[in-house]
Amino acid sequence: MTTFHLYLSLGINHIADLNAYDHILFIVTLCAVYSFNQWKKVLVLVTAFTLGHSATLALATLKILKIPIDLIEFLIPVTIFITALANILQKSGKVSSKRHVFKYATAMFFGLIHGLGFSNYLRSLLGQESNIIGPLFSFNLGIEIGQLIIVIVIMLMTWILVDILNVKRREWYLVLSGAGLGVSLIIMMERFPGF
Repeated sequence: MTTFHLYLSLGINHIADLNAYDHILFIVTLCAVYSFNQWKKVLVLVTAFTLGHSATLALATLKILKIPIDLIEFLIPVTIFITALANILQKSGKVSSKRHVFKYATAMFFGLIHGLGFSNYLRSLLGQESNIIGPLFSFNLGIEIGQLIIVIVIMLMTWILVDILNVKRREWYLVLSGAGLGVSLIIMMERFPGF
């Protein structure tokens, strides 16, 4: 296995690992309000998230940016909580263009926080690598692929439930967002700095 393939698979496995459910939960809440035919907007959101976390992942892995891990681990569920709450407060079943631009900026900002969370894991893997650019790129690509797999699963579930089984769209995204809100609140309490 080449170095590229090794770090690519590590990135996919890291994001799709059920033990890393906080990252999965963020992607689920991010996609919750979108219908299957809005896949392009979802792709833009996930890519914005990837750009954000790629930037801080690189900066933190290169030890240019240092933020206490306890704070980052707390802020990750905060991003889920805010995203889920915004979904719940959304009145309409459709996301306006203006709101989508806001969600795009928010996803990118939240990606910055999540990238810092990924950096400790990646830094421990890169300890023996002489050149980290290739592994960093392939790891980020793996995370993007893993995220897209999660998005496809959520969008297919949405399509089946909403478009085929006629579950009301707002009820469906309230279920997803409510779950995100509740779980993130528990994680925030567990990770609150100083406890």
